[in-house]
Amino acid sequence: MPFSQASIDFLFENRLHDSKAWFTEHKAEYEAHVKQPMSQLVLDLAPTMAKIDKYIICDPKKISRIYRDARMHPDSIFRDHIWYSFGRPRDPRNPAPEFYFSIGASGMSFGCGYYCVRPAVMEVARQLILTDDDAFKAAFMAVKKQKSFQLYGEMYKRDRYPDQPREKAEWLNRRSLGLSGELTDPEIMFTDKLSKHIAKEFKKIAPVYELYMKAERLANEKE
Repeated sequence: MPFSQASIDFLFENRLHDSKAWFTEHKAEYEAHVKQPMSQLVLDLAPTMAKIDKYIICDPKKISRIYRDARMHPDSIFRDHIWYSFGRPRDPRNPAPEFYFSIGASGMSFGCGYYCVRPAVMEVARQLILTDDDAFKAAFMAVKKQKSFQLYGEMYKRDRYPDQPREKAEWLNRRSLGLSGELTDPEIMFTDKLSKHIAKEFKKIAPVYELYMKAERLANEKE
């Protein structure tokens, strides 16, 4: 069963009510319209993710919880979205890059990047960019050829690389790096075409993931 407008509507309404009692009463809708389609998407994408990196985990049990962390959000109970992060087994001391897919009250988004990148990894990534390493050239061309994703990551207030071409400076002047895109076409969002579409888009930006992983390896070798 694919996602539907009912999936979006449930996430919006559940967040609006923000009530455990309301959620319990409507839990069957959550399972049918949100959890089950997300689980199927994760499984459908598993072959593609294995080709990108055989260590990436595709396990529906690891879908994000819809409950917020009460310690960080004492005034609210529920998120308005859920997501799945396609990445290697997590090491809190050494966070790795991940692909992600998210569905929420405002729609669907997907991309590749870090939840929290180590400064040492970013420094290595910048050196790969500055030296025109093959991994960067492949990532740069992959981003340039596609139209679904935009670079994201907090920019430094001051241009630290004024002598670099603007297109490279867009990468260099960020505290972290990632790609994000949004999906708005219901003919893809709410049909069996979704998993094939996401798989195709992830394959397009796989060189960016490979750049991140090279930076990870080199940074680890220095430590």
